[in-house]
Amino acid sequence: MKYHFCTTLTCLFFAASVLAQLPEDALRLSWTAPSGTARQQAIGGAMGSLGGEISSMYSNPAGLAFYRTGDFILSPGLAFLNNKSNYRGTSASANTVSNFNVGTSGIVFSSTDNDGMSQTFAISVNQTANFKNNIFYQGQNNYSSYSEQFAEEFANSGLSINDGISSGSLSYGTRMALYSYLIDTATINGTTQVIGLPTKAGLLNQQNSISSRGSTTEVSLGYAGNLLKNRKWSIGLSLGIPIVSYKRTQTFTETDATGNTNNDFASSVYTENYSTSGVGFNLKGGFIFNPDPSLRLGFALHSPSLYILNDEISAAMTTNTENYAHEISITSDQLDEGSGFAANKVKYDFNSPWKFIASASYLFGGNSQNVSQQKGFITGDIEYITNRSMKYKPDYDPNTDISSVPDGYFDAVNSAIKSIYKNSFNFRVGGELKFNTFMARAGFAYYTNPYKDTELKADRLFLTAGAGYRNKGMFIDLAYVLGFSKDVNFPYRLSDKANTYATVKQTSGTIMLTIGFKMKSSQ
Repeated sequence: MKYHFCTTLTCLFFAASVLAQLPEDALRLSWTAPSGTARQQAIGGAMGSLGGEISSMYSNPAGLAFYRTGDFILSPGLAFLNNKSNYRGTSASANTVSNFNVGTSGIVFSSTDNDGMSQTFAISVNQTANFKNNIFYQGQNNYSSYSEQFAEEFANSGLSINDGISSGSLSYGTRMALYSYLIDTATINGTTQVIGLPTKAGLLNQQNSISSRGSTTEVSLGYAGNLLKNRKWSIGLSLGIPIVSYKRTQTFTETDATGNTNNDFASSVYTENYSTSGVGFNLKGGFIFNPDPSLRLGFALHSPSLYILNDEISAAMTTNTENYAHEISITSDQLDEGSGFAANKVKYDFNSPWKFIASASYLFGGNSQNVSQQKGFITGDIEYITNRSMKYKPDYDPNTDISSVPDGYFDAVNSAIKSIYKNSFNFRVGGELKFNTFMARAGFAYYTNPYKDTELKADRLFLTAGAGYRNKGMFIDLAYVLGFSKDVNFPYRLSDKANTYATVKQTSGTIMLTIGFKMKSSQ
C-alpha cells in the first residue's frame, strides 16, 4: 500500500467552521488542460510565438499583432473522459462523463497605417477549465479510519462534547461525528481519549464517490501592435476576467468488514455538498521578435489571477453504532438550527501562480509576413509555473474589519501549499503543413508533476491532431485531443500516521470545431 506523510496539514483540521480550502482546491484552479481554438489545440496548444490567432490572448497577446484583417470566431467543442482508480490494491472505474466546451471565441479588429504599422484589438471568451468529472474508488483498510480526522479535531479543541456539537469552531463533519457517536471519549489505560468507533472493527470497507461540475470561463480584452516599421518587434497586453463556478458532491462510506455485529460499529455515510463561485482578474503581456522572416521568438508573462471567492457547504451523516447508540442521522441544517447560527458560508481571496512562457516558431516557405507563401511551421513552448506561490488570503468586511475565517487558518493552508507542491514546467510542441487551402496539423503537450513528494505520481500528456480549410474569407478548423492524466486523491488526512490515498488515471478525448469569417481591415 502507498502512504504519504503530510503533517503540515494538521492545523487545517483545527481551524473553524465549514472551511474547505485545501491545497488541492488551489491546484484545481491552476493546473488546467490546454484550451483555445481548434487550430491551437491541434498543435498541442503551442501559441507563444506563432501569432495570427485570437487564442494568442491567452498565451502571448503579442501574437495579435500578426493580424492583417479582422476575424469573427466561434469554437464549440465536446469532451469525453473516464477515470480508473486504485485504492489500497482495489481497482474501480467511474461513470464516463461528457462535457460541452467553449473554446476561444470572439472578434478581432485590426488596422494598418500607410507605413505598414498595425494595431489589433480583440475581445474573446474561453473556457479555460471544465470541472465536470466523476471519481470513484473503494477498498479495505486495516490501518486507519475516516473517523480519525474528526477525533483529532475534537481532541485538539479542548471542548466538551455538548459544546463541540454546537460550536462554530469545529467543522460540520466533526460536529456530526459527535452527535451520531461516530467519535466519543473513552478511558484507555486510565487516560481519557477521543476515539473513532470504526477503529474498534479493525478492518473497514471504504468507498468514496465524488461528482463535480462547473467551469472557469475567462473573458479577455487584448491589444497588440508593432514597435518598428520593419515589424521585427511586436508587443501585446491582455486583461483577463476569469469567472469560476464549481460544485462538488462527495459521499464517503465506511462499513465494518469483519461481520462482527457486536463491536460497536456497523456503518457510517458522510455526504458533503460544496460549491465555490467568484470572479478574478489577471494581466498577460509579451513580445515576439522576428530576427528573420522565417523565425519568431516569443516571451510572455502571466500575472496571478486574483480571485474573490465565495464558498458554501452543507453536509449530512448517518451512523450505525449497533448497540452503542444504534442508528442516528444528522444534517448541517439541523446543527445550524440547534446552535442558532449558520456556519455554511465563507468569503476569501485566492492568488493563482505566475506563469512564464518562452517560445520559438520556424516557418517554412518564403516570407513569413506573406501568408500565401507559407508552406507550414513548427512551434514550441516552454512554460514555467510557480505553484508554490499560490496563496489564500482572508477577505475582510470593510465595515467590521473582521475576517469570515479565524486568524492563522490561511497561514496554515499556505504553508501546506509550499510543503506539498513544487514549481513545474509544461511543454507544448506542434506543427502544420499547408496544401493550398487545406492544412494538416499535429502536436503534443506534457504537463509535469506539481507535487514535491516523488511518491505522488501526477502528470498530463496530450496527443493532438487536426485539419483546417481556408478559402474566400472563411475558415474551418477541426481538432482532436487525446489526453492521459495521472493524479492522486486523499479521502482524509491525519497528523499522527501516514495518509492513504487513491491513484486516479484519466483518459479523455476532446473534439473542437472552430468556424471563422474574415473581416476587411481598416487603413
